[in-house]
Amino acid sequence: MKRSVRVFLDTLKQFSAAFFLLVLLIVTNAVIFWLYGIVKEPLIYSSLVCTSFVLTVFIIKYLLNVKASNKIEQIKNSDEREWARLLEPHTLSESDYHMMIGKLDRKLDELTATVDSDRQEMLDYYTGWVHQIKTPISVMRLDLMSNDTKENRELLSELFRIERYVDMVLQYIRLGSPSNDLLIKNEKLDDIIRECIRKYASQFIASKVRVIYDGTDKEVVTDRKWLSVIIEQILSNAVKYAPEGMVEITVTDDLKLIIRDNGIGISKEDLPRIFEKGYTGNNGRLGNNASGLGLYLTKKAADKIQVPVTAESELSKGTSFILDLKRQDMLYD
Repeated sequence: MKRSVRVFLDTLKQFSAAFFLLVLLIVTNAVIFWLYGIVKEPLIYSSLVCTSFVLTVFIIKYLLNVKASNKIEQIKNSDEREWARLLEPHTLSESDYHMMIGKLDRKLDELTATVDSDRQEMLDYYTGWVHQIKTPISVMRLDLMSNDTKENRELLSELFRIERYVDMVLQYIRLGSPSNDLLIKNEKLDDIIRECIRKYASQFIASKVRVIYDGTDKEVVTDRKWLSVIIEQILSNAVKYAPEGMVEITVTDDLKLIIRDNGIGISKEDLPRIFEKGYTGNNGRLGNNASGLGLYLTKKAADKIQVPVTAESELSKGTSFILDLKRQDMLYD
C-alpha cells in the first residue's frame, strides 16, 4: 500500500468522530425540521455549509499529515541520528512521546560513550600486551638463531606462527574499532609484495614452498599496512595448505593482484563461505589447524581499504586469491 493512501486512511480515522457528529447533526436537524414542518431549503443549505467546512478541514489536515509523513520518512531513511528534526508536538501525548525519545537519545549517547571507552581500554590493553609479549619472542628468536640446528629451525618456525597469532589479536581489535587509522597514499606495489615475501621467507623454506614472482612497476593508492595484512594472510594460507608446493604472485595490467598456490584447494561447497567468521571448511577441519579467523580478517581488512577480494579454487589443484586494486585506485584518486 502506498504511503499516501496510508496517510489518507490514517487521517480519515482521525476524523471519524467529526464525520459521525456531522451525520448525526444533519439527521437531527432533518428530524426537527420535519417535526416543525419547516421548509427543506435551510436544512440543505446548513448541511452543505457544515459538510464543506468539515471537508476543508479534513483536506488541510491530510496535506499537513502528508508533509509530516514525508519528513519522518526522510529521517527514518537517514543514516544519521536526527531526532532534533522531529516535528514539534501539538498535543499532550505527542509532547510525552517527544520527551521519551529525547530521554532514549540521551541514554543512547551514554551507552555509546561507555562502549567506546571500554573498547578503547581493551585496545590499549591488548596493544600493550602485544608489545610486551613480543619482547620475549624476540629474545627466544635471537637465542634460537645463535645455533643453527634442525631443531632450532623448527622451533623458529613455530615461534613465527606464535608471533603471527599475536599480531592477529591486535588486527582483529583494530578492524572493529570505529577510529580511522588509515594512511592512504601512493605506494609502490613491488615494495609491499617483496616485504611480505621476505617476512615469510623462513616459512617458505621450512615448508619447501617455491615462490614465483617477477616483480612489477605498478603503483597503487592504498594503505600500506592493511594491504600487507591481506597479502601476508593469503601467503600464510598458502604455506599451510600447499606444503612442498608453489606460490605464484602476478600483477595484471589492470591492477589485479593474483596470489595462486597449487595446494589442496577448497571444495565447491566451502568456497562461498571461506570469508565467514569461524568457518574452517572440510580441509581446515581435517587438518585440525584452522581457526577460521584468517580469511575473515582478510575480508574485513579488504573492506576497510575498499579492495574487492575474491577466490577461485579446485580441490587438489590449488587456490587463487584476486585483489582488485584498480577499483581502489579509482576510489582514492
